[in-house]
This record gives sequence, C-alpha cells and structure tokens, in this order.
Amino acid sequence: MNNLININIGSMLHEMKLELSALLNYWAENSIDDKYGGFLGEINGLGIVTDKAEKGAVLNARLLWTFSAAYAFSKDKRYLSLANRAYQYLVKYFWDQENGGLYWSLNFDGTILNNRKQAYAQGFGIYAFSEYFKVTGNKESLAYAIDLYRIIEAHYKDHKHGGYFEALSNCWEPLVDMRLSEKDANEPKSMNTHLHIIEPYTNLYKVWSNSQLKVSIQYLLDLFSEHIINKQTFHFNLFFQEDWKCTSQIVSYGHDIEGAWLLNEAAYAINDTNNINRMMDLSIKMVEVTIDEGIAPDGSIYYEKENGQLDTDRHWWPQAEALVGFTDAYLNTNNEAYLQHVNRVWKYIIGTMKDPIKGEWFWKVSDNGKADTFNPKLGFWKCPYHNSRALIEVIKRLGSG
Repeated sequence: MNNLININIGSMLHEMKLELSALLNYWAENSIDDKYGGFLGEINGLGIVTDKAEKGAVLNARLLWTFSAAYAFSKDKRYLSLANRAYQYLVKYFWDQENGGLYWSLNFDGTILNNRKQAYAQGFGIYAFSEYFKVTGNKESLAYAIDLYRIIEAHYKDHKHGGYFEALSNCWEPLVDMRLSEKDANEPKSMNTHLHIIEPYTNLYKVWSNSQLKVSIQYLLDLFSEHIINKQTFHFNLFFQEDWKCTSQIVSYGHDIEGAWLLNEAAYAINDTNNINRMMDLSIKMVEVTIDEGIAPDGSIYYEKENGQLDTDRHWWPQAEALVGFTDAYLNTNNEAYLQHVNRVWKYIIGTMKDPIKGEWFWKVSDNGKADTFNPKLGFWKCPYHNSRALIEVIKRLGSG
C-alpha cells in the first residue's frame, strides 16, 4: 500500500471519529422524550419535534442497539445511561406480556397503537437485546433475545417452501396485509425481512453460540444463495410469493451493498468455511454490480431502480452501508479500488449528506444536490443505526491495520 493511501486512511478515519461523535451527540441531546418517557417519535426535517407522534418498535430497538454499541466503542457512560433507558422502555411498553414478542407501534404516551407482530421488528429486538447484553451482561436481556429467536422459528417459519413470513397478528394469526411499510409490496416474503433476521441471528450467535442457532444461520445463508440473490444479475430479488416466485422488478442498491457485508459477517461468525468462501464470492459480485450500476459520478450511491427507471436520489442509509460494503470488499481482496470507493462515498456524505447547521444527515439529497428538509431527522424509519454502525465498523476495520 502506498503512502498516499495511508495518509488518506488516517485523515478519513479522523473525520469519521469526529462525525461519529457528532451523530451520537445529536441523538443523545435531541431524542429523549422528557414528557412521556423513552424517546421521541419524530423530529421533522426542520428540527421541530412532532407533537404526539407514533413510537415505533424498530426505531426504539435501533436506539437500544446504537447506544449499546456506542458505549462498547467509546466507554462513554452517557451512552450506557441512554442504553439503559432504551432497554427499560422497550421491555415495559413494547413487549407483549401475554403472547410475547414486540408490538409494532405505540401512541406517544406508551399505550398500544398497532399490536401486529412484524418479523422484521422481532429481528431488531434480537439485535438490540443481544448488543445490550454484550455491554452490560444483563442476563434478562439475553433471555429476551433468545425468546425472540424462538418466537421467529416457532411462528414465522414456512416449513413447506422455506423461509420466513412477514407478519402475524399479536397472537400469531395470519394477516391479510403483511406489508412492512406503505411503499412495500404486500407479499408473504421479502429480502428485507430475511436480511434483518440473519443480521440479528449473527449478533446473537456472538454472545450465545447455540448449535441450533448456527443451523438457523446456515439455513438463511442457503436461502440467500438459492432464492434471494439473483444469479443472473447478482442483485437481491426483493419480494416473493410463498413458493419463492419473485414478484418485483426493483433493484435496491443500498440493500445490495448492505447485504454484501452482512452475509460475509454471518458466515464468519459461525466459522463455516464453505459458507465463508461462497458468501465472499457472491458478495464481491454484488459489490461489483453496485459499482457498475449504482454509483453516481460524484461517488455516492443511487437509491434504486424500478422497471429500468433509475431513482437518482441519494438516501442517507445506502451511503452509510456503502462505507462498510466497500471496506469489507477491500479487506477481503486487498484491492485498493474498493478503498477509493470508501473515500469517495465519505467525501459525499461530509460534503452533501450531512446537515452542517442542524446536525445528523438529511433523509435524502436530489441528483442536483438539493437536500430534503421534509422527511424526518428522527422518525419511525429515520434512526442512528445505519450511520453510526457504519462509522464504528469502518473505524474498527481500517484502524486496526
């Protein structure tokens, strides 16, 4: 590696550490709901708190993961205090004491708003509870994570065609509408839910190396290889019927680059040589197709493509995931071209995606550089998990060399 790259790495990592601190500080200072408990449901794009906003399980689980991971990384006790707050709120208000599992959403005051049980939300519960256990040793938190793993395996698994169903009622009955959000297709299976089941299973395995959990991770890796990764294009297929017939023509560049590193992480976590080799090969192909199709001239990542039509907006989370995806590819191949992509995405984030006045990152930026101030800074889907995790991952991975 030449000196120019070394200098760039050092400078980039210094900037990343500063930005990580700024992001975590933003959430520490702005997210707490002093009036009703826990954390706020929404802060709009202009930085104004939305009164009496819905509180989502996904945001609250991601907050627990973020503050736990932040404490593990920095040892700043302020983040441990916030992780404690997030844990207590999640357990007290989101956990279904009768049936188990996490409700989908609450009213502003902690009363139940939507009691459906999305598999996606149960997965993020595992991710959060296992991360909190890592930093606290709280055995109750580990027990919640294990309970959620067993709930997913018992209630969501399709024993006929394989894979996991999207959603069930609060008492585990089928639903007519299984959509994760209004923009998603109403299909029984999706890439997104499977990705965010293998992700928390991997995190849980790091603290609970259970043999059946390992089998579940291997099972999911097979599903990705056989059904979810398109063998002709090396993009993820996104939505499926029960028998895995693909029903969408959408390419999600953010999910492609995110999945590329998460699947590698899963294979490495269970120390499965065959899957390590298989996933590394597939992940590099996914990274390469992202480079070929999904990178804008300024180095950022386009949002998606549907029926051949490119959405040129740059959303915040694909930029974050690209940092890790390209770093992972670089470390697995020693190809410095991937490192240059890390640097280009980073320059875009700092120069365009970051809000220099009010903090955090904009929800999205248009192709002509106009920042979106309509969508939330903090909200049901706007969270600190993608960007803080990306910075922690890249700092740890590149900073160790």
